[in-house]
Amino acid sequence: MRLAYIDYHTCGEPVRIVTSGYPELTGATILEKRRQARELHDDLRRAMMLEPRGHDGMYGVIPVAATAPEAAFGVLFTHNEGYSTMCGHATIALGHYAIDHGLVPAVEPVTRFAIEAPCGLLRLACEFEGGRVGTVSFESVPAFVEARDLAVALPGFGTVVTDIAYGGAYYCILPASRFGLDLFATPVEEIVAAAGALTDRVRATRAITHPTEPDLGFLYGTIVTDEAGPEAESFNLCVFAERQIDRSPTGSGVTARMALDHARGLIPTGRSRSFRSITGGAFTGTVVGPVEYPAAGAVTVTVAGTSHLAGEGSFVIEPDDPLRHGFALPRRLADIPGAPAQG
Repeated sequence: MRLAYIDYHTCGEPVRIVTSGYPELTGATILEKRRQARELHDDLRRAMMLEPRGHDGMYGVIPVAATAPEAAFGVLFTHNEGYSTMCGHATIALGHYAIDHGLVPAVEPVTRFAIEAPCGLLRLACEFEGGRVGTVSFESVPAFVEARDLAVALPGFGTVVTDIAYGGAYYCILPASRFGLDLFATPVEEIVAAAGALTDRVRATRAITHPTEPDLGFLYGTIVTDEAGPEAESFNLCVFAERQIDRSPTGSGVTARMALDHARGLIPTGRSRSFRSITGGAFTGTVVGPVEYPAAGAVTVTVAGTSHLAGEGSFVIEPDDPLRHGFALPRRLADIPGAPAQG
């Protein structure tokens, strides 16, 4: 079996787009297609995302036929553990990809179109001049605050206070100092461990229900921030899925952070703010304004950034390869199938 792909990256975060070889998904809605991919073809996600073809930090896109009439095409987002509901860095790369490959007609100076993601319709605006795509921005689905000043008893850290906000996916959002850590001086693995522990604890102790779609009601990860004021550029580290580090500033995370700051009265409508990631890459977020939605205080946000082509090719999956569907390195050799039993 062969799967063709093309790779982009956005601020260093990979976007592996399947271009042929993936089975057609026949669900009547985008969320049905997502369930179908998860239940019937998850071995292909693993083959594309995990080693030996990928790595724990790989991220991907499966283009599908749109079920929303306004959308040029639909997309499913994949990572090391499963399927995201939203991904901003991939959406920015998809603007580049759609124009490069003629999925939408290119228009100077700005090409506009919509794509359908599991979280809803995303409207893109792609700068296009001289045959090249520049900055790509997208308008988010409604974003809102799920919880403010939530106190979480976290073993090893005491009581940690966090907010939870939604920007196409749900995130805990809090400064590193609430863990007793310094975002810039603490080794990254310690921040990842703290963020992952908080995600696990909140998932285990708090039910999250999305106001319109049950499939969207889960905590995706934790975003650990600096303590820069709302007028200043801010750095953050997003730890999502199974402790995967986003190399980009996280488009859905920027959306959630802007919705949270707007709800706190720190960012007014029309105000923009820059966010930077572990690679130094930057996204700009802007609050568009309030939107009618079942969640109180919902707003839409635009997020802008740039992406770059990284490569293309095809993968071969041999039927007799014992690792054909990918693998993640175990934490201990004792976790290897067939390893000696531990006394």
